[in-house]
Amino acid sequence: MAALEVRPLPDRPGVRAAGEVSLTTLTAWEEALDRLAERRDNELYVELSAVTFIDVAGASALAMTAQRLDADQRLYLDRPPFGLRRILDVFWPDLPTLEVVA
Repeated sequence: MAALEVRPLPDRPGVRAAGEVSLTTLTAWEEALDRLAERRDNELYVELSAVTFIDVAGASALAMTAQRLDADQRLYLDRPPFGLRRILDVFWPDLPTLEVVA
């Protein structure tokens, strides 16, 4: 069974995810992103270096979160898995509120 752990970042506004984002963990993923989107910080971070898998539904949740942000806010994806980068490039190449940082 897939497992996902999402915790607040200690040093900046955002969350750190570890594990898999798939059908079995999607609800927890969406809830964490909803809480993050409620913040009024201009820079929000999702640290993904420990994510081993993310499906299209998980990527879609990220894209929808970015679309809900105000124009002056940014959602930074820190060290996302290559597969996620590819999904975002194919389906959401021009989201102005979403940036990938290495």
